[in-house]
Amino acid sequence: MGWRDCTRLVVVLPLLLVGGCDMPSWFDFDDENHGWRAQSEKRCLAKGLVRANAYVQPLSPINGNGACGIGQPFMVNASLEGDVWLDPGATLDCTMTAALDRWLVEAVQPAAYRHFGVPVIGAKVLGSYSCRTRNGIKGAKISEHAFGNAIDIASFMLAGGRWVAVKSGWRGASAERAFWRDIHSAACKRFFTVLSPDADSFHRDHLHLDLARHNRDGSYRYCK
Repeated sequence: MGWRDCTRLVVVLPLLLVGGCDMPSWFDFDDENHGWRAQSEKRCLAKGLVRANAYVQPLSPINGNGACGIGQPFMVNASLEGDVWLDPGATLDCTMTAALDRWLVEAVQPAAYRHFGVPVIGAKVLGSYSCRTRNGIKGAKISEHAFGNAIDIASFMLAGGRWVAVKSGWRGASAERAFWRDIHSAACKRFFTVLSPDADSFHRDHLHLDLARHNRDGSYRYCK
């Protein structure tokens, strides 16, 4: 994920561009500070929002290079207690694991029934934990993937074996376009950053979802 394109900022923050294309000081205010991440993770674990089962297994803490890492990572091989498998399995923190489950049950499954008449049974994952910068660009800000706080979804398998993919469906047949836009819109209410093929060329084949804090109270959401 990157913020290099000034034209995108015109859409997001038109009143703050008089001085040029620099991000305002409150945006991405502290992306290497583990303080709020640790607090969110602690609350998630204390509430039991994620529990170990045959499909979700706790891993040892990950201490990556620099700021990278997850205090309590989970290997998620399937969501919704096995109803939706992930290929490959995703390494995520507690908050992202819980948010993914909510999105699948509250938005993705209803949209699949609405547009295709059957549920989703699998998902192709392009990215979860990875100690890297945004979009892998040297010198860019650290990615939410570096904290297990993000996931990239390329496609879903429907019951019966049909695949619906972001790359072909975002501007494809009407049912697929409607499905992807419905779940994208729903994701914007559940995650703090949602990037689609309309965001930039880096996301032409997947949805990027994360729970980054873009301002100090976590109220700002970026949806493209």
